[in-house]
Amino acid sequence: MANVNVYLIALKNIQVQADEVFIKDVAKIYCSDDKVTAKIKAVKIFTFSNKSAEKLKKTEINRQVISVLRLIEMIEAAHPGVTVNSLGEMDILVEKINKRKHRQPAEFFKIALASGVCFFGTAFTIMAFHNDIAINKVFSKVYELIMGQPATGYTILEISYSIGLALGIIIFFNHVGGRRITKDPTPIEVAMRLYQDDVDKALVATAEREGKIL
Repeated sequence: MANVNVYLIALKNIQVQADEVFIKDVAKIYCSDDKVTAKIKAVKIFTFSNKSAEKLKKTEINRQVISVLRLIEMIEAAHPGVTVNSLGEMDILVEKINKRKHRQPAEFFKIALASGVCFFGTAFTIMAFHNDIAINKVFSKVYELIMGQPATGYTILEISYSIGLALGIIIFFNHVGGRRITKDPTPIEVAMRLYQDDVDKALVATAEREGKIL
């Protein structure tokens, strides 16, 4: 085979359902020769064992870290003469997931429980903060200074503040129900992405320390 340049962009975190993992599952391949591209994508790099499958039934997720050097080695062994240019990640975290477990009623219960904790926890935090700064007394004092008479019951200040607080939360989280207000990622999405990156780095570092990188 004549010398052919192959560009390999390895992805950081991949989720699969099948036991066999191919290069097309974990990386993007570009080559001027379509036949070479197809053959490289079909190279099998890893197979989750039966032991891994049994483990998956209990833990929902089974992981394997694969070095991009292993991919380059397998590509060059399967197709001598190609020159592989790696442009992506150095290590790939492959996760085999069991989607059937996520469809069980227990998963919906977990989502409802987490939603309830977030909702009532946030409400309690807001109320505790307002009670700590005695916001009712602040509003009453401001109303008396402006209007020249003590406030009786709720005033325009409490109503405006409540509306503004709700609008502020909606704008900050960039969601109204299931709809996104703008195309920008929400603070939760950014935080979850940073968290996922930290988890991936920790898993790769642990696999490297334990010598479990393929």
